[in-house]
Amino acid sequence: MKSIFKSWIVRLQSNLQNNQEYKYIPMTRCFLSRLFLVLLLVLGFWTHSSALDRLKVATTTSTENSGLLKKLHPVFEKRHGVFVHTISVGTGKALRLGQNGDVDVVLVHARKAEDLFVARGYGTRRRAVMYNDFVIVGPASDPAGVLKTIDVSEAMLRIKNQKSLWFSRGDDSGTHKKELQLWKDAGVSLFGSWYRALGQGMGRTLMAADEKSGYTLTDRGTYIALVAKAKISLKIQGPRGKPLHNPYSVIAVNPKRHPHVKFGLAVKYIDFLTSGQGQKIIRDFRLMGKQLFYPNAKRTH
Repeated sequence: MKSIFKSWIVRLQSNLQNNQEYKYIPMTRCFLSRLFLVLLLVLGFWTHSSALDRLKVATTTSTENSGLLKKLHPVFEKRHGVFVHTISVGTGKALRLGQNGDVDVVLVHARKAEDLFVARGYGTRRRAVMYNDFVIVGPASDPAGVLKTIDVSEAMLRIKNQKSLWFSRGDDSGTHKKELQLWKDAGVSLFGSWYRALGQGMGRTLMAADEKSGYTLTDRGTYIALVAKAKISLKIQGPRGKPLHNPYSVIAVNPKRHPHVKFGLAVKYIDFLTSGQGQKIIRDFRLMGKQLFYPNAKRTH
């Protein structure tokens, strides 16, 4: 691919030098000259990034959508002279990528699924990194009266009993797993037309709920990020509490399962996220003056 790209640039340069038409069309020649320079810069960046050691990280959409990784990864890349390739998906898919050996490390938020991932030997060196919380959000009018509740199960039951529109990610993500657990805790197992499973990420689910004046469950970080960008007008409606705690862990893919993974680099990534510098970046990261994540690095197993 690179050789094709280079040969195309050479042909373009030759045309600029030899084609007489360009002598009489200065604007076109100027445009193509600038295009040529841009392509050279792109090729230079491509060649540089390709030469760097590459770490593949599968992570939840919340860490990417919030903008946190744009603060963390450049610091890690500069320190170790590497390129971090981020794959932003739901936790379920991130763990499957790790299980298949398609990535080197995962950054996820679904403790039971993580336990299984480690117990089956697919992951190792798990460390706690940070936490925030899940929140129930909905229209300002709050037709189900969720804001009046003091218990999460009561809030879920009000939404179900009022048949208020509920939008579920439906994608086996950490947020989706938490939502299903909350319905189970509330004793709800049957859903009607008011329940919309989208199979989408958090951002699109929030925007769908906003458009249709419905409710949904979201991590606080993604919610604040979309409000900051004026993409949604939903309000936080439900109560807080332990059931909505949202911890994040980083786990290296086990080289005993997949010898090809870059385990040494994955360990350096884990050490960085849990270091004083990494934890400070997480603690200082804010949108609209609000802290999105709270560092809590400690060894789990």
